[in-house]
Amino acid sequence: EVQLVESGGEMVHPGGSLRLTCVASGFDFDRYPMSWARQAPGKDLEWIAAINGWGTRTEYASAVEGRFTISRDNAENTLSLQLNNLQSEDSGLYFCVREHLFPPEKLRFPERGQGTQVIVSS
Repeated sequence: EVQLVESGGEMVHPGGSLRLTCVASGFDFDRYPMSWARQAPGKDLEWIAAINGWGTRTEYASAVEGRFTISRDNAENTLSLQLNNLQSEDSGLYFCVREHLFPPEKLRFPERGQGTQVIVSS
């Protein structure tokens, strides 16, 4: 059974930083590209970053490029997302997503965890 468990979300002030982590199990982690997606209140899921299976290629949505960094540790079956210079529009539920293609489709996210909440507020 594929399991993806996110953690690390919390409330931060604008300009602050967070590091989100996703622990994967139930599949050969290094064989799959992975993504992060987020959902703001009242909005659709939004793809924000992806990384290939070896961790050698990454892609970012324009809204987060230069501020967020996706990475993975295949030895530990973990996916991470470093979030810097957070703004109020970054608030939302952040999901770890297992992909089957790189670059990913970026439209559907059927294999995702339960999410971790990020709130950016002064």
